[in-house]
Amino acid sequence: MAEARERILVVESDPIVSDLIARQVLGAMGFKVKVVTEASSALQETLSFSPDVVFANLDLPGLSGKDLMAALSSQNLLIPVIMIAPKGQEKDVIQAFRLGASDYIATPVREAEVASAVERALKTVRARREREALREQLERTNQELQRRVNELTTLFSVGKAVTSVTDQRKLFKMILESGQKITRADIAWLLMLDERTNKYILSDHINLPKSLQEYLNQPWDDGISSLVALSGETLTINGEPLKRFQISTMGQAAMVVPVKAGKSAIALLVMLRKANKEFEPSDKAMLEAVSDYASISLVNSRLFRALDQRAASLQTEMERSHSAERSKDEMIQNVSHELRTPLVSAKGYIDMLVNGDMGNLVADQKDALGIAQQKLLRVLGLVEAMTLMMDTAAPKKLKDHNLNELASQALGRYQTEARKHNVKLSAQLPKEPLIVHVDDEQISIVFDQLLSNALKFSPNGGPVTVTVQRGRENTAQVSVTDNGIGIGKKHLTQIFERFFQVDGSTTRQFGGLGIGLALVREIVTAHGGVVGVESKPEQGSSFHFSLPLKN
Repeated sequence: MAEARERILVVESDPIVSDLIARQVLGAMGFKVKVVTEASSALQETLSFSPDVVFANLDLPGLSGKDLMAALSSQNLLIPVIMIAPKGQEKDVIQAFRLGASDYIATPVREAEVASAVERALKTVRARREREALREQLERTNQELQRRVNELTTLFSVGKAVTSVTDQRKLFKMILESGQKITRADIAWLLMLDERTNKYILSDHINLPKSLQEYLNQPWDDGISSLVALSGETLTINGEPLKRFQISTMGQAAMVVPVKAGKSAIALLVMLRKANKEFEPSDKAMLEAVSDYASISLVNSRLFRALDQRAASLQTEMERSHSAERSKDEMIQNVSHELRTPLVSAKGYIDMLVNGDMGNLVADQKDALGIAQQKLLRVLGLVEAMTLMMDTAAPKKLKDHNLNELASQALGRYQTEARKHNVKLSAQLPKEPLIVHVDDEQISIVFDQLLSNALKFSPNGGPVTVTVQRGRENTAQVSVTDNGIGIGKKHLTQIFERFFQVDGSTTRQFGGLGIGLALVREIVTAHGGVVGVESKPEQGSSFHFSLPLKN
C-alpha cells in the first residue's frame, strides 16, 4: 500500500499511455499522481509537486526526456526517473542512464512493468529516507553525547576547584558559572545563609538586572528560594505557576537547588530561564552534583576557619598535612587522566577530616563530611572506571612481544596475592616463543584483570592456571582457569558487559564495579582478538582470549 507522502509525476504527451500509467496503475495503487505533457513544464511541477518518482517519455515534444534529466541534475534533485522509450532506442536509453535515470520501461507499456518499476524506484527512495533519518538521529545523539561530555568536563572542573581554589568568592563564582553552563540558564544567583541573622544573603549572581544588583551582599527574598530552604528539596517550576512569585518578572522557568550540610540548607543555587522551557531531570541531576561540590567546599571552608583559629596548637599537624599533600601531588602528577586529579585530592582531604587527623569534629560536622565522603566516593568510582575505559580504548604502543614473557610477568605480579588466598598459581607455557604485535601495557592489564578475577572468586583456595598455546588460524590462545565459585549459565552472555554484576550479594562480598572483564574484552577486541568463558557454579571458570600471531 502506498504511503500518503509518496507522489508520482508522469511526463507523457500520449494521453492513452499517461492514462494507463497514471490512473489505471499508479492511481489504483494509491499513489498521488500528477500528469504533465511537456518537459518544459515538468521541472516547475517537480519543484512544486515534490514527487518521489518521475515517469518521463524519452520522446517528448519540444524538450526531450534527456533534457529533463539534465535539468533535474542541474537542480541537484535526487529523484528516481523512470524513462519510457520504444524498443530500438537503446542508445538514447543508455545516454539517459548516464544522465541519472534510474530505470526504464519499453513501449508498448504494460501494467505489470509500470508497477514493478515504481516499486523498485520507491524501494530506493525509502531506503534513502531511512538512511537520512538514521543520520539525523545519529547527529542528534552525537550532539546530546557531546553535551553530556561538556557537562561532565564542567563538573570535573568544579571538583578540581574544590581543592585548588582557596578564595571563597572565586570558588562560588566558578560554581555558579558551572551551574549556569550545565543548565543553560540565562540568569543565576547564589544565596548564602548568614548564621548570625539566619537570613539568606545574595552572595553572587550572573546577569541579574542592574536594578537588582544593588542587593549584592544583602538579605534576599525572591519568594521561591525560601520554600526550598524550608523543604530541603530541589524545586523546578515554570509557566503559569511561576507567575505567583516575584522572579517571574525576570524569566518563565526556574530551578532552585539547596546546598546542604547535613539536613540544613546552608546555600541555595537559583537558575532562571527567560523562555518557558522547563528544566529537565538531567539538568536537575547535574545541578545537584554541583551542589554536592558546593557543600564539600563550604564544609571545608568552615573547618579551615576553625583550624586557623587554632593554628598555633596545630602547627605540627598542618605541616604534616602539607607534607602529605606534597606527596599526594607527586603521586597525582603520575596519574595520566587529568579528570581524576581533583576528585582524588578532595577524597584525601575528607578522609583526613573524617579520621580526625586534623582535629576532633562535632557530630554535625561528621555527618556533613560523611555525606560528602559517600557522594565523592561514588563520583570517584565512576571517574576511575571511565579513566580506565578511555585509557584502554585503543592500542597506543604496538610492538612485537613474546606472549609467554607477558604471561610470566603477570604471574610474578600476583604470586604474593595468590599466597594470601591460599591459591597455587601456575603456568603452562610452550617452549617456542609466540610473537604478537601488541601494546604490552594493555595486554598486561588483560592478564592482571583475569588473574585478579580468578583470585577474588577463589575464596577456598585451589589452583589457578594460566595456559598459553598456539591456536588455530595463526593465533595465540590464552586461558586462565580456576576452581572458584563459578558463574551461572544465564550470566555468561553478560559477564563481559560494562558494569555488569552477577548479583548484589556477590558485589557486597567481593566488591568491584564490574568493569574488569569489560576492559578485557575491549582491549582484546581492539587487538583483533576474541574473548570467551566457560563456567559452572561451584566448579570454577575458564576465561580465554586469542591474539593474532605475527606472520
